[in-house]
Amino acid sequence: MSQSKKVVVVTGASQGLGAGIVAGFRKLGYQVVATSRSIKPSTDPDILSVAGDIADPATAEKIIREGVARFGRIDTLVNNAGIFLAKPFTAFTHEDYVNNVATNMGSFFHMSQHAIAQMEKQGGGGHVVSITTSLVDHAIDGVPSVLASLTKGGMNAATKSLAIEYAKRGIRVNAVSPGIIKTPMHGEETHAALGSLHPMGHMGEVQDIVGAVLYLDSAAFVTGEILHVDGGQSAGH
Repeated sequence: MSQSKKVVVVTGASQGLGAGIVAGFRKLGYQVVATSRSIKPSTDPDILSVAGDIADPATAEKIIREGVARFGRIDTLVNNAGIFLAKPFTAFTHEDYVNNVATNMGSFFHMSQHAIAQMEKQGGGGHVVSITTSLVDHAIDGVPSVLASLTKGGMNAATKSLAIEYAKRGIRVNAVSPGIIKTPMHGEETHAALGSLHPMGHMGEVQDIVGAVLYLDSAAFVTGEILHVDGGQSAGH
């Protein structure tokens, strides 16, 4: 166990944005607690893989406990795990509602609670940054996504509330609000159509979001910020 390096926890870390965020922090020398439902053990001694269902509150406690046991501290939490389901409002089922709330808002609540408690034990200081969506601010005709707006919008509001609550203790809380990003969940055949939903005319890249997360982690005077990285979506059309 080493306490000489900063330690970041990244949820939803096995692919896409999460894997990119893990790689970005490792390049900066951070030790990483990487978690997802299906994550495999890492051969990198500075990456601890913790498999678990982030919708289960017990998983959050396990992730922070095992991270502290391995690396001695938690400096940053990246709430990246989430699900997105586009359906007409009246087609959503009760199961859809429960899964979205548990995975998006529930994991944010429980992970942030355990991480902030650990940061306080360390004497204060730390950072929580969450990945939300620009659909909260700018709904798109043809992309029915009320559960994303409900849950990720709740995360945006809670981000500002927590930022104020913990400002004097040196714990910062921010969010990155992406547009549509090129990840494995979007087939290449959809890129042109999805890109056209952005004023800039193209989708974002994983590194766009990684850069935003790393900026917020280094920005010591920034808290309560919802940083839009969305090709202009939130500004309008």
